[in-house]
Amino acid sequence: LLILFASRYKKVGPNEVLVISGKLWAARGKGFRTIRGGGVFVWPILERVDRLSLNIMTLVVRTPEVYTCQGVPVIVDGVAQVKIDSDQASVDTAGEQFLGMPESEIRQVALETLEGHLRAVLGTLPVEEIYKERDKFAQSVQAIATPDLRNMGLRIVSFTVKNIADNN
Repeated sequence: LLILFASRYKKVGPNEVLVISGKLWAARGKGFRTIRGGGVFVWPILERVDRLSLNIMTLVVRTPEVYTCQGVPVIVDGVAQVKIDSDQASVDTAGEQFLGMPESEIRQVALETLEGHLRAVLGTLPVEEIYKERDKFAQSVQAIATPDLRNMGLRIVSFTVKNIADNN
C-alpha cells in the first residue's frame, strides 16, 4: 500500500503546474484541477496528470517586407519574452488551450500572434517614427498583442525591436 501511494504521489516545482483531470473532476463541473509548487496524490485509473511549464519562452519575431503608411517596405526583427501567466485564471485558460501540446507548438502560436500584430502596427506608422521611436513602437505592439495573448493564458514579459531595415 505504501509503494502504491508513493508511486502515485506527484510533485511539482514552482516553474510548472500539474493539471489533474478525470472522472472525479468532471463530476464537479470543472473537469480538472491545478497544483503549483507542491505535491498531490493522483488516484490510479480515475485521474490523469499532465504538466504545463511556466518557464519564459524567447521568440524571435521577424516580418517579411511590410509596407508602412507611406508605402515604404520595411523589415523588422524583434525579440519577445512570453510565458504562461501564473494567476489561476491564466493557468486554467492555458490548460484548456495548450494541454498536451509540446512547447514548440505553444511558441509557434504565440509567435504567429505577435508577428500579425507587428505587421498591423507597422502599416499604421511612418518610417521615421518607427526608426526614431523604437521604444514607443515596441510598446504599441505589446499593447495591441496583450489582449489576444491574455485570451490564451499568455503574458508578454518583454518585447524589443532589434533591427529595422529595408532592401535598399
